[in-house]
Amino acid sequence: MLLIYTPKVTPRITYSFKHICTRVLGVDIKFTSKIEEFVAYEGMKFSYGKKRLGNELFFQNVELLLEQGFSDVEIKVLDWEETKCFFSVSENSDLPFDIFAASFYLLSRYEEYLPHVKDEFGRFPALESLAFKEAFLDSPVVDIWIQKFKKLLVSRFSEISFKKRKYKITSVISVSHVFNFKNKGFLRSVTGILLDLGKLKFSRVSDRLKVQLRLKKDPYNVFDDLILLVKKHKINLNFMFQLSNFNAYDRNINHNRLNYREIIKYVADYSKVGLRLGYFAISDIEVLKVEKKRFENIIHGPLQNVINPKYNLLLPEHYGFLNELEIPNDYSMGYPETVGFRAGTSIPFLFYDINLEITTPLKVHPYVFHSQATRIYDAKELQEVVLKIRKDLKSVKGNMLTIFKNRDFSEYANSHYHYSLLKQIHEI
Repeated sequence: MLLIYTPKVTPRITYSFKHICTRVLGVDIKFTSKIEEFVAYEGMKFSYGKKRLGNELFFQNVELLLEQGFSDVEIKVLDWEETKCFFSVSENSDLPFDIFAASFYLLSRYEEYLPHVKDEFGRFPALESLAFKEAFLDSPVVDIWIQKFKKLLVSRFSEISFKKRKYKITSVISVSHVFNFKNKGFLRSVTGILLDLGKLKFSRVSDRLKVQLRLKKDPYNVFDDLILLVKKHKINLNFMFQLSNFNAYDRNINHNRLNYREIIKYVADYSKVGLRLGYFAISDIEVLKVEKKRFENIIHGPLQNVINPKYNLLLPEHYGFLNELEIPNDYSMGYPETVGFRAGTSIPFLFYDINLEITTPLKVHPYVFHSQATRIYDAKELQEVVLKIRKDLKSVKGNMLTIFKNRDFSEYANSHYHYSLLKQIHEI
């Protein structure tokens, strides 16, 4: 047991310390605000406050974890050894910055509550983030800080033990369209043919007719090939399927189609599956309830995993919906337009609702790479970025979570490149 003295125990302090000490490092902690209890305790202990009490391990604090709500926080980012840090403190502290406040700032997505310029899709863009502006977006700084904190604990407490962590690789396949041509209905098929003819895409017209006549497999139906990778190489692939109503934003086929449901059940036999939210389910809990029920009726079990394909987190409302419906895992924390760590970490963390000042049960799984990023990186540059991040995550025993779409592996995308990238990420 690690005893922590702090003059005041707040929900933010509890959240940040439990994430770092207990959820990541596996060390049980206890708080006290009584100096006498802290001084008398003969086990492992440290203090967190404005000044050191004696010769104990001491971490000086800034005000962030003692506050409520949010305000425009002044931040100065400094170089620290091979990484970056902020919320610097005096030399009297055993770390040069408040690791607990800095981690909370990034994990809670504090900056996304503040006024900011949204992108064309109404999202918080990477360009607005502190990590991008200070050039540490491609580094899992929170994970690096925790490893340095761990070394400090080891140097002070020889008896301390930690849970064993392993570097983990997972890829999510986000499925908006199970089929490109199949099951689209007569009107949509005829419209598609006319549009392709107008654009002189004769090969697509030919493919569409072949699929309709069952002479060719639908190009987006790549699930056999992906599941073969799962079976052969034991890699972690999670599939997220869309079950929304057809509308101007969601143009998937009807969720009642038998072969659609069969594919979901087939994939669920070999991999984790979840729900790719429709456009309106992100901001309307009643729509989300409908889609959740549809998914559960197909797999005959509870919905465990969701992804917001617009990556418009709408904090804290959207995550509040997931908590209210008891959906435990979200895979939307990242920037689709660039490679990097939106929350400064690769390790799953519980969502902290700043409006309510509570730790919620929702586990957020941050991703580092989305296949959309292949549009802005050339192949060699992307390979270098991915290899660097993979090396960094191995050193901190982090999680390499990446997002692809099923159509990335079709003949209408650069399928060879995406398969090569997927295999490279999973080291097969």
